Amino acid sequence: MNAPMTYFDNSDNNHLTQPEDHRLIHDALLLWQGRHSDPFAVLGHHGHGDRVIVRVFIPGAQQIQLVELGQPLQRLAQTDLFEWNGVTDALPLHYRLAWVDAKGDEYAGYDPYSFAPQLSLYDLHLFNEGRHLHAYRVLGAHSRQIDGIEGTLFSVWAPSAERVSVVGDFNGWDGRSHPLRRRGSVWELFMPEVGAGMRYQFEIRTRETGELLRKSDPYGRGFERRPDVASLVVDHAAYPWRDEVWMARRRRLRPEQSPLSVYEVHLGSWQKNADGGYLSYGELARRLVAYVGSLGFTHIELMPITEHPLDASWGYQPTGYFAPTSRHGTLKDFCGFVDYCHQAGIGVILDWVPGHFPKDAHGLACFDGSYLYEYADPARREHRSWGTLVFNYGCNQVKNFLLASACFWLEECHLDGLRVDAVTSMLYLDYARESGEWIPNPFGGNENLEAIAFLREMNDVIHRRYPGVLMIAEESTAWPLVTRPAWMGGLGFGMKWNMGWMHDTLEYLMLDPGLRRHHHELLTFGLLYAFTENFMLPLSHDEVVHGKGSLMTRMAGDRIQRFANLRLLYVYMWTYPGKKFLFMGNEFCQEREWNHAGVLDWDLLAKVEHSGLQRLVCDLNRLYRELSYLHGCEFAQEGFEWLDCHDAAHSVVVYLRRLVETGDAAVVILNFAAVARLGYRVGAPSSGIYREILNSDARCYAGGGVINQDLRAFSVPHMGQPYSLLVDLPPLTGLVLTPFHVQGEATEVESY
Repeated sequence: MNAPMTYFDNSDNNHLTQPEDHRLIHDALLLWQGRHSDPFAVLGHHGHGDRVIVRVFIPGAQQIQLVELGQPLQRLAQTDLFEWNGVTDALPLHYRLAWVDAKGDEYAGYDPYSFAPQLSLYDLHLFNEGRHLHAYRVLGAHSRQIDGIEGTLFSVWAPSAERVSVVGDFNGWDGRSHPLRRRGSVWELFMPEVGAGMRYQFEIRTRETGELLRKSDPYGRGFERRPDVASLVVDHAAYPWRDEVWMARRRRLRPEQSPLSVYEVHLGSWQKNADGGYLSYGELARRLVAYVGSLGFTHIELMPITEHPLDASWGYQPTGYFAPTSRHGTLKDFCGFVDYCHQAGIGVILDWVPGHFPKDAHGLACFDGSYLYEYADPARREHRSWGTLVFNYGCNQVKNFLLASACFWLEECHLDGLRVDAVTSMLYLDYARESGEWIPNPFGGNENLEAIAFLREMNDVIHRRYPGVLMIAEESTAWPLVTRPAWMGGLGFGMKWNMGWMHDTLEYLMLDPGLRRHHHELLTFGLLYAFTENFMLPLSHDEVVHGKGSLMTRMAGDRIQRFANLRLLYVYMWTYPGKKFLFMGNEFCQEREWNHAGVLDWDLLAKVEHSGLQRLVCDLNRLYRELSYLHGCEFAQEGFEWLDCHDAAHSVVVYLRRLVETGDAAVVILNFAAVARLGYRVGAPSSGIYREILNSDARCYAGGGVINQDLRAFSVPHMGQPYSLLVDLPPLTGLVLTPFHVQGEATEVESY
């Protein structure tokens, strides 16, 4: 490598007398310092009258030759800028260079600066307007063949940069080697002969301070496995999908009227290899599909698998919004995972995080030396309680980044839905902020108007482009119309987590059964708002972390009662209006609090009470899928009717689940007391024989075995119904009864 040069050395450069020569010396100095913002003005081939000039800058090069002409380039003074000047038609448009470095090592390759701009003005226009839904096909690293030459086109949005270079395995990570061409706020460079698998990052010199930043590609499709953070050039050849049947069925089904039972998974701790390492996407597909399918779940929801550097973040602090984590494999491996699930009839939902991003130096934070992806206003910039930054939803290019990410997972990876994390934090300017730490919107309110507009636009775009896809909001307040379309004043989501039901139910079941009579409203209050939104009932990972223990340890009573309470909880959940959502391990009663670094205690299934609970979940899923009145009218008032919500003294509730179109109905009886209620009279909508189609106290579920044989309805009106039944209610038990003819007519339905 040459020593740092001076601006002008009279001893060697007396022959450089023209102003143009002095400008070249200055350009060479800027290139050496890595500060040249317009390298194509100097480098590459340039017409000069009837002559052609070729200039090449390669730090440390001792000699450079034009391969096609067999002629050397001349060094410009004491610089690493070389020049060839000639009159010839023999020089091709794209010429090869051969050079030798100070160690005597030889290299050869096409000159990147001989290629014209590649990004279209239309693409740049759409991106700057925030309307390029396929921006991930333009920005980032993309394999290209230009004029018959294979290579990779690198491009990045960095409007406040003085200079942007691509660095990687192909240039010794030297930011002076390959500065990019500025295209307004976007920078690009085609690198011939750079292919899949090569590591790269963008080196950015900031305009204000001259600081050098090393950033991973925001649009990268692959990354090194942590703790390394470089992006990887990915082969973009289309994955050969084989899920046509699933995709066609998804487009025609209506999610609100279809069974939806979701199994939430953290891939890193569900199961591991024998040596304790992560399973590959392929192995996870085979194991998960077999397991989830046997239990009757319709969908898997993945805790965030967007690339993230910190295991302990569980994926909620992502740095790669267009790449699945390399912990389990590549993008194609992940597509194979989704494809395998679809062919087995199981959908895949991604937990997606557009509400915040981490401060990691290689990530989006202060990306080009300015507050680019985050708000510049300190009153809006940071989630202090999380130590993360807030996306600037008022910036077109940032909105485009997030919209393109959503479309990428749904379109390129065939995902069936996005569960949008932390929507509440996006909606409120004063989220986790004290008085004086936030600034009201122009109307004096605490609503983040820009985030609201973004959510509405996102949901509108997705529902129009991808029929049948699920958009699910994690929103924990009483924000109105979350699951209503924007034209009604809503946010446009398809479903929303029912956090109120979850909190009330768990609080109730933590109470000693003898005290539950004083808190009966925790069971009944939720029905006052149950049909104001399209709700999903979540028992998620959030309920088994941060010192909360497991669901089992949160149940009241001794060990036998805790299992009974848990079985009762699941009967309540699967018969309550709303789609179902259960975190891994809860289906067989994981007793320890979840640990992301560990693995589920699968050996517990050797115990009868754990395997019994698992069987109950399986049977509940089966009934939920087969019986239309349990899933076909979950978002409408007419699908539910209280028979008795007032028996606080006995801690019993009774209700009907029904489908108005057919008249089919089930009577659900839940005894939350720790004592049996023998001969308990409940109303019945019709005459005839009723059968227990499910009893959580059955022996097969490790219960006490108190069951009811066929029950004949009496012509004794009760609970507003023309008939009634006398039922024996075991303690802490849920029962589902149907008229004999309804049970006989149950048929398998096409699940979502």
